[in-house]
Amino acid sequence: MVEGRVTVNGAVIRELGTKADAAHDDIRVDGRRVKLPERHRYLLLNKPRGYVTTRSDPQRRPTVLDLLHNVSDYVYPVGRLDFDSEGLLLLTNDGDLAARLTHPRHGVARVYEARVLGVPDAHDLDRLARGIAIEGRRTQPAEIKMLPHGRESRDATLVVTIREGRNRQVRSMCEAIGHPVNKLRRVAIGPIRDAKLKVGRWRELSADEVSRLRLAAAQTLHHRGHGGKDI
Repeated sequence: MVEGRVTVNGAVIRELGTKADAAHDDIRVDGRRVKLPERHRYLLLNKPRGYVTTRSDPQRRPTVLDLLHNVSDYVYPVGRLDFDSEGLLLLTNDGDLAARLTHPRHGVARVYEARVLGVPDAHDLDRLARGIAIEGRRTQPAEIKMLPHGRESRDATLVVTIREGRNRQVRSMCEAIGHPVNKLRRVAIGPIRDAKLKVGRWRELSADEVSRLRLAAAQTLHHRGHGGKDI
């Protein structure tokens, strides 16, 4: 320190024992700023309709960042949830976990409730489960369940579990069988669910939830083998 290699807020420090706080002061050694280790944040948001899942939007539409009041850390959405859809969305600054959650080879499940026009029959549900060609590429097998509905019902609600994240995938799948979606809500991301989180609100994930998310990605990758082949 006495060699003048350290500066605090531009002033050279030559006395041992000088105090400084890296969170507030500009501390540099040989001209390079000393930074605190990055604090990872893991947020769960119940996204409303009418928000884009980006940090900014050239069309000046509201973004999910507008809902994160009092969050000063840099976080970004993990994956997509389109403008007209609602439901659970993760935001973080943990790039490693975000990559595992979004890359299809890791296959972390997303669960959606899709209210569709009309009532699909068994053949339609089987097509969804087996995979449907969208833009020349077949979707991976999905888990499909139809919730109970009245005999006179003109629409139905499907619970759709997918393990890939193609753009507007659930909507495209349902359109392909002739039953377009009129409301779509994501209710689970891997092991994470929260039926009590109100639309437009967010909360921190617990340490246990973060651990379970990491485990879900690691286990899925292990079962798929080292080649990363999708099933």
